Amino acid sequence: MRVIGTAGHVDHGKSTLIAALTGTHPDRLKEEQAREMTIELGFGWLTLPGGEEVGIVDVPGHRDFIENMLSGIGGIDAALLVIAADEGVMPQTKEHLAILDLLQIPAGLIVLTKIDLASDSGWLDLLEMDIRGAVGDTVLRDAPIIRVSAKTKTGLDELITNLQNLLENKPARLDLNRPRLPIDRVFSMSGFGTVVTGTLSDGHLAIGDEVEILPGGLKGRIRGLQTHKKKEETAVIGSRTAVNISGVDTELIQRGNVVIHPGQYQSVRRIDARFRLLKDASSSVKHGDQVKFFVGASETIAVLRLLGTEELNPGEEGWIQLELRDPVVTVRGDRYILRRPSPSETLGGGAVIDHQPKGGHKRFDEAVLKSLESLMQGSPADVLFEAALALSVVPLKEMFIKSRLEPLVAEGAFQELLHNGQILLLENQPAVNDSLAIAFPHWNTLQGKAFQIINSYHKDYPLRRGIPREELKSKLKLTPRVFNSITEFLMTRRLLLLAGNCVAKPEHEIKFNGADQNKVKELMRKFESSPYATPSIKECQAAVGDEILNALIEMGELVAVSSEVIFRKKDYDEMVGKVRVELQRKGSVTLAEVRDMLDTTRKYIQALLEHLDSMGVTLRDGDARKLKK
Repeated sequence: MRVIGTAGHVDHGKSTLIAALTGTHPDRLKEEQAREMTIELGFGWLTLPGGEEVGIVDVPGHRDFIENMLSGIGGIDAALLVIAADEGVMPQTKEHLAILDLLQIPAGLIVLTKIDLASDSGWLDLLEMDIRGAVGDTVLRDAPIIRVSAKTKTGLDELITNLQNLLENKPARLDLNRPRLPIDRVFSMSGFGTVVTGTLSDGHLAIGDEVEILPGGLKGRIRGLQTHKKKEETAVIGSRTAVNISGVDTELIQRGNVVIHPGQYQSVRRIDARFRLLKDASSSVKHGDQVKFFVGASETIAVLRLLGTEELNPGEEGWIQLELRDPVVTVRGDRYILRRPSPSETLGGGAVIDHQPKGGHKRFDEAVLKSLESLMQGSPADVLFEAALALSVVPLKEMFIKSRLEPLVAEGAFQELLHNGQILLLENQPAVNDSLAIAFPHWNTLQGKAFQIINSYHKDYPLRRGIPREELKSKLKLTPRVFNSITEFLMTRRLLLLAGNCVAKPEHEIKFNGADQNKVKELMRKFESSPYATPSIKECQAAVGDEILNALIEMGELVAVSSEVIFRKKDYDEMVGKVRVELQRKGSVTLAEVRDMLDTTRKYIQALLEHLDSMGVTLRDGDARKLKK
């Protein structure tokens, strides 16, 4: 699931463009519609030609609402920078562009809108040259420029095609199995109660999950989930999600709070970060300045502590420590924005380097600055995780070798990643380093592929117990050791089960429809009327078909003792019981004696006794059978 965000100056047609693309106007407030501008975040969605459904976040362009824009822009996968053809690059265009660059939004398109108001192609060419100059040193420097008119629908197909190509070439988000939903809207619905919305930045949420809302520590349970107004059992990473939470009052939740699984995150009031002051900033920043800090959907006032310097001038970078007035939820690597409270101005931003520093730093301590430099390069856990991502399912020691960490350091990093669910151990070898391990994103993909194959098999062959193990192994293209470890791991957790030599989902059941049930009943009447002289396998196949017959055998209703002879399970058990009793009484029996005892023909008794020989129940001794010891 992907989310696209708009950016651009007020009244450049962002909301109108979304309405043209999606059929839904994102301005949801009466005041927004009356003023013809977006004040709060608006939302829409569309299905791309390739079938992928993407959400679109419409953000405010007016300077007065720039901070509302920040609450929605951080969780997007790509941006549409919207510039009107009748005005060109304007102040908020530049400010939004700077924010996209600071947040390192990974991809984007530039949409030149309202081209119906500028019919001169030469003018549009000049505008594009001006736009190229404005984006030249930003993340959008190579972004295509698409000319569009939402009014006449010109260029919309080209825009959608470019959007699909953009997302196809962008890798999926890493799923670290630690769900985090920054809340950008909260409201109450009659009959449902508290509902919050946001973009799920990691992991997944499912109906019934216990959740915690930080920083307040409120506890609740997920009652319902929706993505693009469709009910879902599970919300996946990257999706625009509405979460109905029971047990929590709406009044206690605020924009910027975060929905998590209990115990997986902590709120913090101090962070270390790398900071870049925009080159267009109106002035320098100094140690002790008060700023507004934006991360995820949250904002708070912070005191800026400059490390290693007294002042940063426009265009410069440096290390900072922020003392936050209110607790927030953030982790290493999160992108953030700083703004000046008054007069309002975007100052710059960067990346969180340490979200849990031990204390206030000595500002000119060289050891502190070197430590921050090292952290920016990556902690031991980050290094090991990168090594795991570069590999697939391998013995843990291979991850250690790939990371080039010292053994004790690597072991500590592994324990941290294991605790956080970022690496899974699939085996319990005597020497843990010999056990197979896998990074969670790879596991998520592999498990999903396995489930998809098995679910497809159940759909194609509903009357079979499951997919043969060898067929599943072949389709997954795994070695025997890796395949056995993965299936054992899933079976131990009751996510899969072994049915004979087949693998199945636990919830799969063989069920006959009405017509099939009638065929089965008719066949069973034939078995009942002559339990020891039954229809042949070919006759059974002709009566009910191969799939139903195989299903009856899989379910244990019928027992095939040879390629021609088959019995009902109850009759088979009865025959075997009588043979055992006779053998125990006499010591041995001949085929003719069993035939006469069961009052049937040689064909059936020969097939039965040869079957019992192969099963290790009886042992042939000349023309007689004995019980095998």
